[in-house]
Amino acid sequence: MLRIGVVGYGTGGQHFHTPFIAAAEGCRLTGIVARAERTVAKARADWPGVPVFASLTAMIEAGACDAVTITTPPQTRRALVLEAVAAGLHVIADKPFAPNYEGAMALDAAASARGVTLGVYQNRRFDADLQTLRKVIADGRIGKVWRVHSRMDQDSPQTLEAGPTGGLLRDLGSHVVDQMIYLLGPVAAATATMDMVDLPEGPTDACFTLTLRHETGAHSHLSASKLNHVDARELRAYGDKGCYLSRTTDVQAQDIFAGKRPADDPAAWGYEPEANWGTLFTAAGAETIPSEQGRYHDYYEAFARAVREGAPPPVTAEVGARTLAILDAARQSAAEGRTVPV
Repeated sequence: MLRIGVVGYGTGGQHFHTPFIAAAEGCRLTGIVARAERTVAKARADWPGVPVFASLTAMIEAGACDAVTITTPPQTRRALVLEAVAAGLHVIADKPFAPNYEGAMALDAAASARGVTLGVYQNRRFDADLQTLRKVIADGRIGKVWRVHSRMDQDSPQTLEAGPTGGLLRDLGSHVVDQMIYLLGPVAAATATMDMVDLPEGPTDACFTLTLRHETGAHSHLSASKLNHVDARELRAYGDKGCYLSRTTDVQAQDIFAGKRPADDPAAWGYEPEANWGTLFTAAGAETIPSEQGRYHDYYEAFARAVREGAPPPVTAEVGARTLAILDAARQSAAEGRTVPV
């Protein structure tokens, strides 16, 4: 069993890490780092018997874990990743796990030098809708892929990280860009626009549109918003044999926020309801495509196997660094009004 400690118990730690560590085969939740009195009480109530520590240093000194997940605010992650690596722990870092490509590669070099595994937590590769589209593409149902459109709108202004070092591009942009790398491969160039708002912390990008040209010749078109009071998730894929369209509900997140856990009913977890199944359009007509299973805990199971076998984790630091390079190019594109090579 890979003993995993979680550093940070905000929304990420509570909803997107601890329940999925607990559900993952080969993994065990063995520690939580939390400081605020209310947060400590919540962690203890949620996970009776799991020790709660005041700091990563205290958890390391207790010998509680073999690996840690760093899910604290972005500006704190670098120092914590380096502390864990120096202690010989394997590390899973939330996205974005570094401020830029160079910073990400420096963390990768530190982990390699210490002989530990460093991975980036891109759980949305394991969304039900994306897994379904991936299967449609892999099965050749739409033929050669020309382009993919991805829309991820969330009505959650309170979660927008304000200021020039925050913004939606680095937040949801990290997810939707990684999803397209996963589906269509490396990116050659980016073209972006960003919608800005003035907040007390400084100018903040609250919405974006982003076009990626992939090295395969395919292109992807991504958009996201958090301030427009709409929840919408849509994927459209076009190929030389047809088109696939899905509009879904982000079922794993909804169930987690409703108090459900994947370990409660693993076989039924993570399927979009039939009303939200996607549609394949080809010369043969329209066909409803059943949902594949969404399993964020697949990330943790794959990470544990990587540690045991000495194999790459499901999302390497280098791949995470490439995502940051794409986001940097997108920001430059929006500022200069041109397409920027990656």
